[in-house]
Amino acid sequence: MDRPDVDQPNLHEKHVAIHIEEVCHTYGERQALAGISLRVLQGEMLGLLGPNGGGKTTLFKILSTLMPLTQGRIHIFGDDLACHAGAIRGRLGVVFQHPSLDPKLTVFENLQHHGHLYGLWGSALRQRANAVLQRLGLLERRRDLVETLSGGLQRRVELAKALLHEPSILLLDEPSTGLDPGARLDFTATLEELRDKRGVTILLTTHILEEAERCDRVGILHEGHLVALGTPNDLKRRVGGDVVVIDSPDPEALRQRIIERFACEPVVVDDKLRIEIEQGHAFVRDVVEAFADAIQAVTFGKPTLADVFIHLTGHQLWARHEETFA
Repeated sequence: MDRPDVDQPNLHEKHVAIHIEEVCHTYGERQALAGISLRVLQGEMLGLLGPNGGGKTTLFKILSTLMPLTQGRIHIFGDDLACHAGAIRGRLGVVFQHPSLDPKLTVFENLQHHGHLYGLWGSALRQRANAVLQRLGLLERRRDLVETLSGGLQRRVELAKALLHEPSILLLDEPSTGLDPGARLDFTATLEELRDKRGVTILLTTHILEEAERCDRVGILHEGHLVALGTPNDLKRRVGGDVVVIDSPDPEALRQRIIERFACEPVVVDDKLRIEIEQGHAFVRDVVEAFADAIQAVTFGKPTLADVFIHLTGHQLWARHEETFA
């Protein structure tokens, strides 16, 4: 697997919000993180893309100070996470994958109790809560019980909680899980507004391609390794040409026939043939004409981030959901 360029020349130290160096973590004999190095710029939205078991949630827990850093170094705005976790917590806003709201309380009551944890009380807390609810379009729902809200609105309340103490960095673990496509787009648009208008640095974990596509940069995690890092377009340019996928009753036999006839290198992924090739539409025509008896279906298109993951790892992005460590 290729090692990503983690020290790009334009990443000057004074612009770095999060600096991760050779971070490792193990669960018993299982290595969840294997020497992760990564820099997140101030005011950037960076997504960590990968399947369950790739290491996303483990890194999230370490960054959010829920899990101790056992190997490597992390600096957040220059503070060493291992030595100054208490000071760093005040600069972080965290949205967890699983709901952290009390459904029997109102929207405002949830924010009120959260604010107390950060030393906010009285009129200052009320003003801060109303301001963040106004910003997220929730002010008119502040007296509603959380359990009466839609999934998308509940996710906004989670975000309001995370923003209440005006953090410099927002950490989100699979923030769109359980949201319908419309709510997911609205939530991502809210994050983009926070980045663009408030300068908030955002790091999120995801396995949703549409969410990763809207990030400034994407880091791809696989089995604890950071295998690629770059803008979505730069990553997709790593895949040569179009991506052709062929469904065949005997993919290995067809693979050998295609190699002999077309001098290309198909690979078998999940019992389907996958070919990266220029002029995919012309190749589809020719391969169907040559081997119609061995082909059940053919698709082709421009590369996606899922294709980048396959290109780098040889596995489907969603092929490892049975893994228990994240």
